[in-house]
Amino acid sequence: MIQTIRNAWRVPELKKKMLFTIMALLIFRLGSAIPVPYIDGESLRTYLDSQSGTILGLMNAMSGSAFSMATVFALSIQPYINSSIIIQLLTVAIPALERLQKEGGEEGRKKIASITRYTTVAIALLQGFGYYTLVNSYGLVNGGALNKFWVGTVIVISFTAGSAFLMWLGEQITEFGIGNGISIILFAGIVSRFPRMVMDGFNGFQTWLVVNAGTAGLMAKNKDMTEEVAQQYINALKPSALAPWTLALIVVGMLALVVFIVYINNAERRIPVQYAKRVVGRKMYGGQSTHIPMKVSMAGVMPIIFAQSIASLPATVCGFMGITEKSEGFGGGMMRLFDTTKPFYSVLYFLLIVGFSYFYSTMAFNPIEVANNLKKNGGFIPGLRPGKPTADFLIRVLNKITMFGALYLSVIAIAPIITGNLVRYSSLAIGGTSVIIVVGVALETVKQMEAQMLMRHYKGFLE
Repeated sequence: MIQTIRNAWRVPELKKKMLFTIMALLIFRLGSAIPVPYIDGESLRTYLDSQSGTILGLMNAMSGSAFSMATVFALSIQPYINSSIIIQLLTVAIPALERLQKEGGEEGRKKIASITRYTTVAIALLQGFGYYTLVNSYGLVNGGALNKFWVGTVIVISFTAGSAFLMWLGEQITEFGIGNGISIILFAGIVSRFPRMVMDGFNGFQTWLVVNAGTAGLMAKNKDMTEEVAQQYINALKPSALAPWTLALIVVGMLALVVFIVYINNAERRIPVQYAKRVVGRKMYGGQSTHIPMKVSMAGVMPIIFAQSIASLPATVCGFMGITEKSEGFGGGMMRLFDTTKPFYSVLYFLLIVGFSYFYSTMAFNPIEVANNLKKNGGFIPGLRPGKPTADFLIRVLNKITMFGALYLSVIAIAPIITGNLVRYSSLAIGGTSVIIVVGVALETVKQMEAQMLMRHYKGFLE
């Protein structure tokens, strides 16, 4: 990957694209540090740090902590992602949109892109209003003597404008930069949290040194401290202490996770296809062999995002109502049941990932349509008759691949949660989702760089 970036930097045109992408990401990070007026950012950050197992925690991770700081880019590109998913699902449910996508050509794609943009603004308005309602209900709005309507309007419009600007910035990166702009922005937001994660690990190791030194070591540094106070201080530090072997286990586990994701991300089942020879006029067509690539990770990270959103919904609703795990009654029971440290949450999370993997794979790959297209073009899978037998075979293969892909996603998503609970390291709570997105975007961007360099260095048949 590093060698590919070096080679791309030597190409003037690719160098300009890389510089444009870097400047766009700098603008993104700058906007992620500009706070929205009238919101108490410090108190909000303290509150959202305790909501790591909810939808709010997921949005905070995807925005690079901008959500917890109430900045202009707090909503990040989540409204655009949600809008794209909604429009993609509607193209299957609404025949007019399906015809526009398949038969509209370039004009149809432009119309769908325009619909997606308008939907993004609408979703950003709703999420911005929800954000304002959240901070207002906890008394985190500092409008002073100003009109509440004016304060709320400024906050909602600021969030909406930030999300719309990021959507435009992502499109500019796609057109003038390197890679998919929306994915690059999401990648930058997640990677920006890594230094904080490293610092948390370093602070945990320093805390372990203090705890390991015992009351005698603590009293030696603080001569005015009594033994009872020193013991109480050490007991308070123990939950956040990280032993060196635990840190080593986390580092090795993250590296193994990256290797596993890279391996599965490139894995695919290739189904051989043979095209029959046919004569059209004086020319003969067909006769060549090819294959149908079916990726193991066909659904990508979407099943994890959907599953985490649904699994954390009860805790999110209870959090809005001010209910905690120590509360009595039904609400407190729900918070304890859907706690990320409990087995019930992990089991539900696992089942939701499997279910959404099948759903999204069915949306992304239609075996019946593929079989019909093969039949129309004179193609067939060796040993199978065109039409229904081919479709049935593709369905069986799709089910097997989807099950393996669902188990892969479940392991990636649940393993960091279990590890984080065992070592009491909360920064790993959404590590699986983050690592899949980061590795996937990095691989896709490098592939695009290699393709563009190959295109520019290809000499053709003239030389």
